Amino acid sequence: MAQSDTKKIFFENLSGAGKAIAVLTSGGDAQGMNAAVRAVVRMGLYVGAKVYFIREGYQGMVDGGENITEATWESVSSMLQVGGTVIGSARCKDFRTHEGRLKAALNLVKLGITNLCVIGGDGSLTGANLFREEWSGLLTELVEQGSIEQQSVQTYSALHIVGMVGSIDNDFCGTDMTIGTDSALHRIIEVVDAIMTTAQSHQRTFVLEVMGRHCGYLALVSALACGADWVLIPEMPPEDGWEEKMCQKLSATRSRGTRLNIIIVAEGAIDRHGKPITSSIVKDLVVKCLGFDTRVTILGHVQRGGTPSAFDRILASRMGVEAVLALLETTANTPACVVSLCGNQSVRLPLMECVEMTQKVQKAMDEKKFEEAVKLRGRSFENNLKTYKLLAHRKPESELPTSNFNVAVLNVGAPAAGMNAAVRSAVRVGISEGHKMFAVSDGFEGFYKGQIKEIKWADVGGWTGQGGSLLGTKRTLPAKHVEKIAEQMRAHNINALLVIGGFEALECLLQLYEARGIYEEFCIPMCMLPATISNNVPGTDLSIGADTALNAIVETCDRIKQSASGTKRRVFIIETMGGYCGYLATVAGLAAGADAAYIYEEPFDIRDLQANVEHLTEKMKTSIQRGLVLRNENSNENYTTDFIYQLYSEEGKGVFDCRKNVLGHMQQGGAPSPFDRNFGTKISAKAMQWVTKKLVETFRQGENRMSFFIRKMIYSCRLVDVPSPVRRGIY
Repeated sequence: MAQSDTKKIFFENLSGAGKAIAVLTSGGDAQGMNAAVRAVVRMGLYVGAKVYFIREGYQGMVDGGENITEATWESVSSMLQVGGTVIGSARCKDFRTHEGRLKAALNLVKLGITNLCVIGGDGSLTGANLFREEWSGLLTELVEQGSIEQQSVQTYSALHIVGMVGSIDNDFCGTDMTIGTDSALHRIIEVVDAIMTTAQSHQRTFVLEVMGRHCGYLALVSALACGADWVLIPEMPPEDGWEEKMCQKLSATRSRGTRLNIIIVAEGAIDRHGKPITSSIVKDLVVKCLGFDTRVTILGHVQRGGTPSAFDRILASRMGVEAVLALLETTANTPACVVSLCGNQSVRLPLMECVEMTQKVQKAMDEKKFEEAVKLRGRSFENNLKTYKLLAHRKPESELPTSNFNVAVLNVGAPAAGMNAAVRSAVRVGISEGHKMFAVSDGFEGFYKGQIKEIKWADVGGWTGQGGSLLGTKRTLPAKHVEKIAEQMRAHNINALLVIGGFEALECLLQLYEARGIYEEFCIPMCMLPATISNNVPGTDLSIGADTALNAIVETCDRIKQSASGTKRRVFIIETMGGYCGYLATVAGLAAGADAAYIYEEPFDIRDLQANVEHLTEKMKTSIQRGLVLRNENSNENYTTDFIYQLYSEEGKGVFDCRKNVLGHMQQGGAPSPFDRNFGTKISAKAMQWVTKKLVETFRQGENRMSFFIRKMIYSCRLVDVPSPVRRGIY
């Protein structure tokens, strides 16, 4: 039985009949909260429960009345693309008092609500848990006051709580990512990319202050994603004398011909003695010591605003569904839980254990145990910090190990955003490991033609934010040119290969493996990094470039849907790339709120098309007057985009009209998303460390060539420390 069929049966066996679920957002807002609210409402209605909005957070719960309203399927339409929270959020002093919680309990009991889904930070979730613990006592007190009857105490004896963390700071322990973090990174990187152009024009230094009063995640990851020269975060204050070291680094960067410097400061940055390090302090220091033209940009609340990224919409939607499932399965003795992201899974963790762990981080920072604070943040945070230090700070030549190994890096197949970040990371990590790095232009076509040259540390400066492939990439396979490629490898004494690309790259390495029996030059470590917008490489859940393409599709869908605003009823048929892989169409459909997505992996026929037309016809009779249908380019050779467009146009006559759009190569272009920059950087660093390990192991045994191969794949590595919606096995 297919996995989708199993899940469908599982959902159908769940029943929320007789249950009432309320959803609220509390504390600071975060992009993606609306997607979570939408998922809770629709999943709750799907299983037969009543679902209520609690507007204005805990304040609305205390005030009651019109602040608590029943939700319908249509009431959450067109929410996905809206930032902030449409049901409102507020910091409530009343709920912190016993009297306030007593009023809130009365308002919930009146509507029969005993299931709460709370979206907020650790403070909001802690308050929810306290409310749950006091629940029975509050009901007893209400009976004594005559506000409710004794029967209500038995009927509503337990309050069930499920939390989801909505915070742009990603400061909650127990989850790889919180709702809103990826969108905030998008805002930061958009500003950094814009600032870089003006900074380069005037040879300026820019100091950017980003949010993160107690957590430096945004500052650290944005520094990693844009290749900043220096970053200051509260978890790891700089050593004493950092001022001189920073100025030396900035000066050295300028001396190599770079026309700008970027310094990123978290708003809560401190030194080793707990003294705040502000953006203005950093600016004054640079001006005083170096005389550089320096500007300060404080991003402020722009980081909270704007449209949520595709990542946040998907993350919030998955968490919302899991939250409802948790509420349906809970019992009177089930402790409050929080829905977290662990690798590829939405998991439920004990709420207060996660809150206590989060508080331990702040305690460690207060006690100046900074190394412990970094570890408590999790392996993802720790790995981000290590990778940033490895790539941003070049060791002196005298401190570099001398391996005498030559490593070649090349791109194969179609370009994908994030390839350049991966190349930069590979080159700099390789040089730090003591290797001599070689860049191959135009893939294996350039390889056999001898387009190979040594590439230095400074040569890849500024590559992180560049789209496409600066090395050039071709789809040429090596099978017909293995002899010439072997000659080039002998001529340049290549000891290892790093190939960045999609399915063609995998096929290329398999062909080189097959040629090992004839040419010993190919008996070396060969590693592939998956980079393709189609995300069709076996062995990995995600490929470099897929997130950028996904955001491009979702942004276009948002604009297309908005174009029908105020016009007559309209359905849009949109064709996406992906070859025979339906990843882009499926996930974009989830993130954009599509009515249907046609993909190759899920066969469909004329009956399915007719059913979808009927669904849209019924939908247009409501207040929702826009429809969205996605089709993967190779989903069916007969039911083409034109055919579906004509069918919908004919069957929808008198009810709605149709428009079609083929997105084409715009899905491959543009600057890489923060996720793809970070993803490409980290897996490339990991790959180079693996290459180094295998080279050292082999040459210790006295061999000058490596002759091993692991199963069918060239390289296998499980990256449990990369924050993402998936746990990645990179091949």
